[in-house]
Amino acid sequence: MALIHMTYLSQALLRTVELQVILPVDKFMAAGNDRESKDFKTLYLLHGLLGSSMDWISGTCIQRWAEERELAVVMPSGENSFYFDHVLPNNAYGRFIGQELPAMMRKTFPLSEKREDTFIGGLSMGGYGAIHNGLKYCDTFSHIIALSSAIHMFQEDGDGFYQELACFGDRKEAEKTDLNPKVAFENAQRKGLAPGIYMACGTEDDLLGVNRELKTFLEERGAELTYVEVSGRHDWDFWNGQIYEALKWLPLDVHSTGINSGHVKEN
Repeated sequence: MALIHMTYLSQALLRTVELQVILPVDKFMAAGNDRESKDFKTLYLLHGLLGSSMDWISGTCIQRWAEERELAVVMPSGENSFYFDHVLPNNAYGRFIGQELPAMMRKTFPLSEKREDTFIGGLSMGGYGAIHNGLKYCDTFSHIIALSSAIHMFQEDGDGFYQELACFGDRKEAEKTDLNPKVAFENAQRKGLAPGIYMACGTEDDLLGVNRELKTFLEERGAELTYVEVSGRHDWDFWNGQIYEALKWLPLDVHSTGINSGHVKEN
C-alpha cells in the first residue's frame, strides 16, 4: 500500500490544492509479480463540511479495504465549497473534481481511463458533491456513493446548517439548474449515461428525510439505485460501516475477504 500526500497547482482553482492518494501497489512490487499492464480502478472520495483531505484516512479503514480490492482512492481537499462551480472566478470546484483532477491523476499514476472503472463518492457535503459531479460529469464517472448527503437546500423547507445558502445564493434560482440533484439526474438520463447510485443514511440522522425524498424521486425515474437505511447518526461510525458496504457494491471483481468491518448490521 502506498499512501501519497501531494499538492499541485490547479488551473480550475488557480491555487495549490492538497490531496491524498491510496495506491494498492504492495503485491505488485514483489519480485516476479507482473501487473499485466492493468490500470487501477479509481474512487474519488470527497470529505464533508469543515473537513480535509485526511478525513477518510483518519475516520475509516479505507486504506486497508482499498488494498484488498486493488482500488486506487483519490481524496482531494474541497474546503467548504460543496464541490460545484461558484460565481467568483478561480472557484470552479466542479470542473476541478469532474475533469481536471481525473486527468491529472491519470497522467501521474497508473489509473484506468475508462468510465466504467472510475467512481465518485462522499459524505455529507461530499455526498452532495458526489451526486452533483457524478451526474454532471456522467461521462467521467459510472458509479456514485452518497453517504448522509447534504441535499437539504433544494427541499421546500430547505435550510442551511452552516454556510450552505451563502454558497448557493438564491435557492429558487439554483434549484432550476444542475445544482439541484433532480435536474442533474434528468440531464444525465437524457444523455443515456446516468450512473449507478448507492445512497445511505442513518435513521438517527437529521438528513434522513431529504435523502428519502430524493430516493423516491430516483426510483420513480428508473434510476439504478441501491438505497440503505440502518441505525446510525451523522458520524464516522456510520460512514465507516457504509463505505465498507459501498465498496462491495462497486464493480471491482474482487472476492470479499470476510473481514469484519465493525459496521452496524442492516435492519
